Amino acid sequence: MLDVTFYRDGRNRIAGVAARGHANFAPHDADIVCAAVSAILQAAHLGLAEHVAAEVTAAQKAGVLELTVGDRSRGLEGTRAILATAELAIEQIAAQYPKLVRLKRARLSRGIRSAGAQRITAPRTRRSHQDV
Repeated sequence: MLDVTFYRDGRNRIAGVAARGHANFAPHDADIVCAAVSAILQAAHLGLAEHVAAEVTAAQKAGVLELTVGDRSRGLEGTRAILATAELAIEQIAAQYPKLVRLKRARLSRGIRSAGAQRITAPRTRRSHQDV
């Protein structure tokens, strides 16, 4: 089971997301369900870092991908739009594959980071969003 949890802070803003586990739809290198969830979350990370310039950290290890958005960036319109879109997309995948993907929503009480997850950084390009 792939669990995807969207964490909200005390102001009901999405503060981060964590995906843990595997969908087990197919062998590891051919699992389209895991690949879809991963692509959505990685695209959200890139969008937050590149187009919104949000304060965002990511950590990854086998079977775990976590994004945490800094408090000052959570209220930005772009941050809200990107994270809400990611949440909607994951919700649709969970509805289509309910035995493989579980969407959760939780209050942020502590940090999201798992032990052993390595911090990853979104690659910075020289393009601005106006070049797209």
